[in-house]
Amino acid sequence: MKRSINKVAVLGSGIMGSRIACHFANIGVEVLLLDIAPKELSPEEQAKGLTLDNPVVKNRIVNTALQTAVKTNPSPVYTKKALNKIKTGNFDDDMPKITGYDWVIEVVVENLDIKKKVFEQVEQFRKPGTLITSNTSGIPIHLMAEGRSDDFKSHFCGTHFFNPPRYLKLLEVIPTPHTQPEIVDFLMHYGDKFLGKTTVLCKDTPAFIANRVGVYSIMALLHLVEKLDLTVEEVDKFTGPALGRPKSATFRTSDVVGLDTMIKVAKGLYDNCPDDKAHDLFKLPAYVQKMEENKWLGDKTQQGFYKKTKSADGKTEILALDLKTLEYKPQQKVKSATLEMTKPIENLRERMKIFAKGKDKAGELFRHSSFGLFEYVSDRIPEISDELYRIDDAMRAGFGWELGPFELWDAVGVKEAIEGMEQYGNKAAAWVHEMLDAGNTSFYKVENGIKKYYDIPSKSYKALPGTDEFIILDNLRENKTLWKNSGVSIIDLGDGILNVEFHTKMNTIGGDVISGINKAIDMAEKDYRGLVIGNDGANFSAGANVGMIFMMAVEQEWDELNMAIRMFQNTSMRIRYSSIPVVVAPHNLTLGGGCEFSLHADHVQLSAETYMGLVEFGVGVIPGGGGTKEFALRASDEYKDDQIVQNALKDRFLTIGMAKVSTSGYEAYELGYLQKDKFSISMNRNRLLADAKAKAIELADAGYTKPVQRNDIKVLGKQGLGIVYAGANSMYAGHFISEHDKKISEKLGYVMCGGDLSAPTEVTEQYLLDLEREAFLSLAGERKSLERIQSIITKGKPLRN
Repeated sequence: MKRSINKVAVLGSGIMGSRIACHFANIGVEVLLLDIAPKELSPEEQAKGLTLDNPVVKNRIVNTALQTAVKTNPSPVYTKKALNKIKTGNFDDDMPKITGYDWVIEVVVENLDIKKKVFEQVEQFRKPGTLITSNTSGIPIHLMAEGRSDDFKSHFCGTHFFNPPRYLKLLEVIPTPHTQPEIVDFLMHYGDKFLGKTTVLCKDTPAFIANRVGVYSIMALLHLVEKLDLTVEEVDKFTGPALGRPKSATFRTSDVVGLDTMIKVAKGLYDNCPDDKAHDLFKLPAYVQKMEENKWLGDKTQQGFYKKTKSADGKTEILALDLKTLEYKPQQKVKSATLEMTKPIENLRERMKIFAKGKDKAGELFRHSSFGLFEYVSDRIPEISDELYRIDDAMRAGFGWELGPFELWDAVGVKEAIEGMEQYGNKAAAWVHEMLDAGNTSFYKVENGIKKYYDIPSKSYKALPGTDEFIILDNLRENKTLWKNSGVSIIDLGDGILNVEFHTKMNTIGGDVISGINKAIDMAEKDYRGLVIGNDGANFSAGANVGMIFMMAVEQEWDELNMAIRMFQNTSMRIRYSSIPVVVAPHNLTLGGGCEFSLHADHVQLSAETYMGLVEFGVGVIPGGGGTKEFALRASDEYKDDQIVQNALKDRFLTIGMAKVSTSGYEAYELGYLQKDKFSISMNRNRLLADAKAKAIELADAGYTKPVQRNDIKVLGKQGLGIVYAGANSMYAGHFISEHDKKISEKLGYVMCGGDLSAPTEVTEQYLLDLEREAFLSLAGERKSLERIQSIITKGKPLRN
């Protein structure tokens, strides 16, 4: 049966329901968001003389919840326009409307009786054959369907989103014995391709997969704190980014999510998993019980493991909880020899070997927690999953771990870890020993560019399902790399398409990257059909190598800097004017030069989560890699009459002048970084490179023709400069910008207006590039610009305001 999802009804508008509704709206689905009607009037409603039957009152709960969700930061929507897709209502008046919806998702409170009552009401109006799912985080799925019709049961299962649904990629799909297999297949595919999720098939066991393992891991740490005499600050330092975990690490994550949420799941596991070997670990330590009694639940109660206060001088200060005294104190700086040893090691798997051998608290915590985790996950097969890769997928997507438990085990070394586990009183499951005895030394391996996992029942390696639709550079790098230097690798993606992968720190752009891109275009023009510029890193690119710019400017090596900027510009232009299609595939940070490369691509295949911007104002210069030229060109293409001319120039000028960065791929279009019909969005980051390759093939098959450089760019000259200079002077006089900001603004305006031409004139791209480069060089030598650049380098932050 062919099934499409055009309209979704979300029942329950709490923290999860409202945000799930927002995410469906993000992908263009029409959403009906319903909740209960209030049982009593608020004081404001009483004062207005409203009654409980008034529509404003009846929809107060749902509308307030949605408004609260939209105000959160980061936002649950890609762009405010998505909200136009959401209609609100209440269960009493609007439940009949669900008959016209393709998928009904229940997201009411975690109470089985209440859920069953909602499903009873749903069945009165639901059209047979439509999907019905529950977003429960732990209630057994099969219990909810009891008493429902056969059609309801066959189309019903659990779909557990993680909060916040836009950002956390995990979607657990939990069928019941009655769920039709094709429904499960549909949800697994839809969640992956359209919602951008890592979909994990789960058994109907307590807390499913991610929360079962994740809460075990957290609870084990909560108990280890006392055993190893660790502080809150130490645990978060040792279990954060250095370990491939989120920056919020352990205790800060608990504060964000809510200690009560973690406690609820832990208590549920304690009650429902009496035979779990780690059963006692799900008991709350005394200090956590006290925090619960005190309602120190994290951000929602303004204090948890951390507390934000104001110091005597009025500055904001973050205090940490002393777990022994339960008093808040200033945070202490954490020092660790093990952490220092890991700092220069970029490869996460190699870093794990350092942690495993660490002689200080960081190493000791790693061994205790990891060895316990290895035992726990090996024991959970086949209880929670028959395949080990599902556990890794769930932990990466749901908890933000870069390495899942079995991947981490591989990094340490399976055999080496087992020897260490025995010393710490942990024991791997029998199947792991059988795997080693058979000569299999790892849970994963790559063969001929295909990643495989160890399949326990067959005692053999099988290809990871679904990954044939992805391009994973890790799997291709060894055998498909055609050329490389210190900054890039050129990899053959097959079908006549090459890929340029950056691998500098934060994928910043310097001479090695420029050289690599030009080499790739040379190769593609000679022997291939197209080129993709993309990578599997955390970010596409944080911009130009500002350290290089700083050193050249300080040493006053103007000829060298001029040549470097010219090469940057020429590379951007070559991306546009090569004889083969070039598709740029940005994701996450795409700033400065990374944005400029995107501006010049034949097509931009970007992740929905792309934060794109020309941010050079932040270091006291203007975009110098063709970005300023390109915005002048695009403003020219929008010119129609005098008023629109001025508005087009103003909008483009302010986007650069205010260093605007998109909060999503969709907003990048609204800010003018993307052009209509020249970009596509991949909801699932894992599909990005495959989608980019497909677009390059499509362009090549369509008979790609090398474009002709533009010589018809209309610039305003002095007419536009008057507007720019007047605005800059006004902002400076009002103390909104500094004198240096005023100077940068005037330089930017000078380039975008084509200089001080006496009348509006048509100019070439090269003319504007020369003006852009001249302005960049003059600003790079300014003392204020050098101070800003040095500040960026010192703080190690990406080039942005």
